[in-house]
Amino acid sequence: MAEVLEAELGVRAELVPGARGVFLVYVGDTLVAKKTLDGFPTPEQCVEAVREAL
Repeated sequence: MAEVLEAELGVRAELVPGARGVFLVYVGDTLVAKKTLDGFPTPEQCVEAVREAL
């Protein structure tokens, strides 16, 4: 995911290990994407969420 964000948007992502399958995407202090009961967001959904937050 970090590589996709850098390639698509030119932003550097910091990956922080979580527990129990946690997947959260923040831009600054704002949560923009996360894993839900339906599963993980696609790379495209994450890129779009980050793009909108920037």
